[in-house]
Amino acid sequence: MSDSHTSDDPTLLVKIFGKDRPGLTAGLFDTLAAYSVDVVDIEQVVTRGRITLCALVTEPSHGRAGDLRATVHGWAESMKMQAEIISGRGDNRPRGLGRSHVTVLGHPLTARSTAGIAARITATGGNIDRIFRLAKYPVTAVEFAVSGVATEALRTELATASAALDVDVAVVAAGLHRRAQRLVVMDVDSTLIQDEVIELFAAHAGCEAEVAEVTAAAMRGELDFEQSLHARVALLAGLDASVVEKVRAEVRLTPGARTLIRTLKRLGYQVGVVSGGFTQVTDDLKERLGLDFAQANTLEIVDGKLTGQVTGEIVDRAGKARLLRRFAAEAGVPLAQTVAIGDGANDLDMLNAAGLGVAFNAKPVVREAAHTAVNVPFLDTVLYLLGVSREEVESADSATAG
Repeated sequence: MSDSHTSDDPTLLVKIFGKDRPGLTAGLFDTLAAYSVDVVDIEQVVTRGRITLCALVTEPSHGRAGDLRATVHGWAESMKMQAEIISGRGDNRPRGLGRSHVTVLGHPLTARSTAGIAARITATGGNIDRIFRLAKYPVTAVEFAVSGVATEALRTELATASAALDVDVAVVAAGLHRRAQRLVVMDVDSTLIQDEVIELFAAHAGCEAEVAEVTAAAMRGELDFEQSLHARVALLAGLDASVVEKVRAEVRLTPGARTLIRTLKRLGYQVGVVSGGFTQVTDDLKERLGLDFAQANTLEIVDGKLTGQVTGEIVDRAGKARLLRRFAAEAGVPLAQTVAIGDGANDLDMLNAAGLGVAFNAKPVVREAAHTAVNVPFLDTVLYLLGVSREEVESADSATAG
């Protein structure tokens, strides 16, 4: 609205709906242009070929509102559309303080879960200002723009509701920072890749079951990670160093991993990995995937054999959080603009230190402590939590292919 109008000026809400076809938006505003009205607000939604187009405009001068109504209804009828025109005053009411983006992932997204999320938002005193779909596969992802409640309070409320409603929910504060440059740091084993690297090595040493048992206990937080690391690595003593190349070939990326990293890089994000596994694998992943940062433990190799020991700085639970901060400083990204993704107890410090901590198919203790959880086996669904739609991903892929 121009400065000459006030919030109390008479306005008309013009709404048309029906089967979508080219030229409807231009046609409506051509019709309105004859009455020299100003546009205050516009919103248009197309769902399964049906359009709803709303225009909030100033009321025409010289008592011509009745003529405008008749003309718009006549135009709509000629286009085989329906029209509704409502008189009022001013613009939309101001949005309340406290603005958040609530991303809901469902596989599938049911009416019951959607009703539950909406009810919880209302119960916190929040108002749903807008809803739109981010993706229809590999999961259904929708985003609610919510105002009137603090982000942390909303996150706490919806975190308790999500498990019961069988959906994943992420709540982040609205603002320009959401599209600012970010740093995304991931765990490797059972996050970026489907495997536990030490178990791949153990399979070649004939002690896979024993190592897997210790690994599982460590990930549940039942054992000190550093002690369990040394105990497991000791079982690898005597393995020929040639096994490294075999293990690299056996590593399986998590579905969606390449898409996630490729899209993040196109958005200008920096991406890194931290792992309680081994540089013999993470260095290879860094090169293959074009990662900006990678840090892990290093298996000691002497005379072409694994010694059963690790060298250098130990990457454990505290070490992962420390490395997140180090990577952020090197990337020039505030810690509040970082995203951490992990699945095990040794990822908890990193997830809590990041601006957004995502528990990916995680152990219960991790899901309960992280900012949000993703419980579907597609790593690229993390993009939706950042407000990136599936259409944007596919458009970027098409542009590159072209």
